[in-house]
Amino acid sequence: MADQYHTNKDTNLKAGLRKIELSFRAAGKKEGEKKYHLLFRVIKELILNGEMPDQFTLPPSRMLATSLGISRSTVIRAYETLKFETLITGKAGSGYKIKAPEIRTVKPVPPSTDNFPKLSKAGNAFYSNINLINSTEDESIAFRPGLPPLDIFPVTQWKRLSNNYWRHISLSSLSYSATAGIRALKQNIADYLSVSRGVHCSAEQVFVVSGSLQSLYIIGKAFLDPGDVAVLENPTFPNAHSIFKSMLAELAPVDVDSEGIMINSVDPQKARKAKILHVTPSCHYPTGRLMSRNRRLEVLKWARENKCLIIENDYEHEIANRRNSEPSLFTLDEDQRTIFLGTFNRLLHPSLRIGYMVVPLHLKDVLDALMRHSHRFVSPSIQVVLNHFIEKQLLWQHVNNLVEEVDARRDVFKKEFHSAFDGKLTLLEPDSPSMQLLAKIDGDIRDRDLVQTLNKHRIITHAYSKCFIGEANENGLIFGFSPARIPVIKNRIGQMNRIFTNLD
Repeated sequence: MADQYHTNKDTNLKAGLRKIELSFRAAGKKEGEKKYHLLFRVIKELILNGEMPDQFTLPPSRMLATSLGISRSTVIRAYETLKFETLITGKAGSGYKIKAPEIRTVKPVPPSTDNFPKLSKAGNAFYSNINLINSTEDESIAFRPGLPPLDIFPVTQWKRLSNNYWRHISLSSLSYSATAGIRALKQNIADYLSVSRGVHCSAEQVFVVSGSLQSLYIIGKAFLDPGDVAVLENPTFPNAHSIFKSMLAELAPVDVDSEGIMINSVDPQKARKAKILHVTPSCHYPTGRLMSRNRRLEVLKWARENKCLIIENDYEHEIANRRNSEPSLFTLDEDQRTIFLGTFNRLLHPSLRIGYMVVPLHLKDVLDALMRHSHRFVSPSIQVVLNHFIEKQLLWQHVNNLVEEVDARRDVFKKEFHSAFDGKLTLLEPDSPSMQLLAKIDGDIRDRDLVQTLNKHRIITHAYSKCFIGEANENGLIFGFSPARIPVIKNRIGQMNRIFTNLD
């Protein structure tokens, strides 16, 4: 890897040197113009034209001087002039890097929108509802919900398994793969769920997907027509809200109390039109409520009476179910109407892009057909590596490390938070452990405004009010404490405290 790095570096250096040399010799020297200014002008033009990109390392001054047949002091003076105009950074003896300015381009406007087809109703709906989805592109990780402790992921072991896969790859493995996933991985996921969650299923019932959002999209496409009812907890995952609303379903939000979703409060007319019920019984998002056994049985009875499909989103079951022995809805369901969702993205890291659905056998063919019409399959190489990761007991080791680290970081976060924000923010104590915590705002500050303020200081949180369908009367912040190391937790809470003090 080091040799490859130096090879690429030398290649880029020679290319940059050659580009400057050709431009320098082609550029005509203006009357009375100094050589340093000519070189400055040439390099500046290369930067502004995008021919020398941001963070590109300029040739050393001695090397460029020799190539151009000029003195080194001339090159240094040209570099310092570029630095004065903030086009490069660095200093003599340490090297210079290009700092390209942001170039704003104006996209041409079509002469008339009548010349183009109109968006479909679904296209308009997905476009207009994109603001409901929480951003997934922030570079900062403290305190972004949905992330595990990324720093404890066993990169070396994963890399070794990945290298081994590519070392012994057969040509046939480079062809198309099974839509629902590689059988060996599906079987290992089924075995893993049997031990870790008490979910007993066959490999044929397991679908390997890129994550929960894709699962919701596939299920929604298979069962929802415009005007059909989707029943959701209120509050709920903004992404689930966005998916079903964009499919032009009629949403039926249902309040959550200390026992979970109050399913019997659904309007009877909407209940008769309901096709999908999405719930998070192990750890309601974002309050952390645990659905009671009686409420689970009520949900199953209600779904049976209304011929409704249940989506059980068990998004952090490795964390949430350590302190309770409540069986999953999938386990309790005798009617085979429950689809169980899980993900390795929250357990390992989001860039992995592997989750799973466990589906009743009578739904297998239609969901397989939907997947064949969309993404086809998750990368086989990642599936095989994950399969070996599970077989070699590395997943179990990681889960144990994860639980221990999440507990430690949660304790520190809560201690520091209570000390810093007593009387300003009220941290709620969830029924089930999770990798995020909800804090209610005590005062008139709007949570969405506060999210934007914190974001400017590279502190990422999600707004509680965004989780509500319809009018939200509550304000709060959802903190993902788990991706931040303990020193970072202390530092960022202190920083937040100072921000709050300035808001008073």
